[in-house]
Amino acid sequence: MQKGIIIKGIGGLYDVKTEDNCIITGCRLRGRLKLKHDTVLVGDHCLLSVSTDGTFHVEEILPRRTSLVRPPIANIEQVVVVVAVQDPEPNQMLIDGILAMAEAEGLTGLICISKSELDPQKAEEIESLYSTVPYPVIKTSAKKDEGIEELKASLYAKISAFAGPSGVGKSSLLNKLRPELNLEVGEISKKLGRGKHTTRSVQLIPLESGGLVADTPGFSRLTLETHAKEEIQNFFPELVRLSSYCRFRGCNHVSEPGCAVKEALKEKEIALDRYQSYLVFFESAKG
Repeated sequence: MQKGIIIKGIGGLYDVKTEDNCIITGCRLRGRLKLKHDTVLVGDHCLLSVSTDGTFHVEEILPRRTSLVRPPIANIEQVVVVVAVQDPEPNQMLIDGILAMAEAEGLTGLICISKSELDPQKAEEIESLYSTVPYPVIKTSAKKDEGIEELKASLYAKISAFAGPSGVGKSSLLNKLRPELNLEVGEISKKLGRGKHTTRSVQLIPLESGGLVADTPGFSRLTLETHAKEEIQNFFPELVRLSSYCRFRGCNHVSEPGCAVKEALKEKEIALDRYQSYLVFFESAKG
């Protein structure tokens, strides 16, 4: 049997990328897997067999390292948060929410600033904010071919997911990474001030430079409400760094005396905007 990774699934048929980089389309599920096909996710590593008539079957789903419910995808290693400097305007609560969810799932977070040519100063501000957390930050411009090689390098040999609201430029960047894809690019709705959805299903796109990347619908609906309040601080690296210096063990960094996080805020050692995002997620978490 061959090993592979499921890169697409529609109507009970699956496309699988094998270890020798062949793409086998139209694979079917075998036996018990067919009875519970809803548990098979894009990103799953699997074992393939081939029948005498040339039909490929997914015989077994191998253990997952990670899995997400929304979007439904397995074995992601890195979440690339794509942020446009404008059209649409950056939504920091959404950015911080995606990064926090990545931390909660044990995934690496990376900030990709798109459309940087539209407002270089804003791009610098975003880079300054997140590079101090620290998260790696890449400034890109699909229009000017800037930052594309650096982005390719960050995706090499990894399974990554592009995340962010519609219109920020995810499909434009993917078209630069794989020009032959010719993905549909969404326009910005002038009435709503946000992009129109162009990605309707989850699939992994093999990159010629190595690695797989998903343009994933659904990340804009992620929530931290299923986590306990005391867990939320663990998803903000700058708070984790400081928590051991708080006077009280288990400090929530809200109103406790002797809080190192509140002291760092006064000294502008951490960003107020990020802390405010933390407070919103803290209050919305279950008690």
